[in-house]
Amino acid sequence: MECPYIRIEESGATIPLGQDVTTVGRGRHVDVQLADPSVSMLHAEIVCRGPYVYVTDLGLSRNGTRVNGRLVARRLLADGDVVTFGSARCRVGGLAVEDLCADAELRRPAAPELTRRELDVVTSLCRPALSDAAFVAPATAREIAVDLVVTEAAVKQHLLRLYQKFRIAEGVNRRVRLANEVVALGLVRPLPQAEMPPGPVQPAPGEVPSPAEPSPAESMAAEPGPHGPGLSVPGPRAPAAWLAGTS
Repeated sequence: MECPYIRIEESGATIPLGQDVTTVGRGRHVDVQLADPSVSMLHAEIVCRGPYVYVTDLGLSRNGTRVNGRLVARRLLADGDVVTFGSARCRVGGLAVEDLCADAELRRPAAPELTRRELDVVTSLCRPALSDAAFVAPATAREIAVDLVVTEAAVKQHLLRLYQKFRIAEGVNRRVRLANEVVALGLVRPLPQAEMPPGPVQPAPGEVPSPAEPSPAESMAAEPGPHGPGLSVPGPRAPAAWLAGTS
């Protein structure tokens, strides 16, 4: 096959890439349908721009997208690259050969430092979007306020500061764009079932129970401090199989 294509390793099926955008996922209406349960309904896009082809993860996939084993948000592809969507391995071919830098990723900006209050807000914001359901919107300011037991006005102030930190311009779907950026940068990500912390242990008769963990509201009242990317999200609203914490 001379035109650019993607080959699904499990089935051996070879699918030509569209002239513009080729969608990849588990949904019924995508161009490249992958049956693997680790793949999101709308997982990623493969974009052709002239002789160049790059893959872009849509930011809300549960298990991310990798190129040659490396987790990426967007990356320019070379002929023969192995692209993994969740656990489904594919290989691209038929691409024009050109001398490229070994690290040709279209980089996203570094993650800004977040206070504990801001981290609580983005945690609550992204929980619905990281559920198994497709096309679920991030939480509203009111829903975040209820989740964190704070006022809606306080949540809106935190969101305004987060928009500034992540450089989310004014316009429609601002919360969605913020959630996409937070997940793509790895600030909030799913955890495998094996890594989930165990539930509370009931004390034996006569034993004094240990103090309860602080609630999100108590965490927001704490002194702010910087937090790096990759923090897993606690909370009772997380899906059963993993903690919200990049279908």
